[in-house]
Amino acid sequence: MARTEQEERNLTLVRNLYEQMLFPLDSSRVDDFIAADYIQHSSLAEPGREALKAWLDARRADSPQSRQILHRMLADGDHVVAHIELYRWPGDRGMAVMDMYRIANDRVAEHWEVIQEIPEHPINSNSMF
Repeated sequence: MARTEQEERNLTLVRNLYEQMLFPLDSSRVDDFIAADYIQHSSLAEPGREALKAWLDARRADSPQSRQILHRMLADGDHVVAHIELYRWPGDRGMAVMDMYRIANDRVAEHWEVIQEIPEHPINSNSMF
């Protein structure tokens, strides 16, 4: 099934969110991508834009060598799902992350996430990515 124009715009928004804000940990870009009434569903993060700015600044300070790989994104109407490989510091085994966003008025309005550590000795030989 072909994507709608809105789904294409939503995918571009989320790709830019990663490339311009999340991967470089740039809190100055939050207002460019995140709605003023942003709803955060993560149990690991405080709600709101100001909390996201503070979180990005803290991660930039404590994990300046973090590295992320965007493996895939899926769009369904006003939702975008992204599959990310995250390394917080050199030598980190890493994490598999699935982020889900609801987009409204060309901004991220809501965010959910599922995070899993990459195990040293996985039971399953299939890649998490």
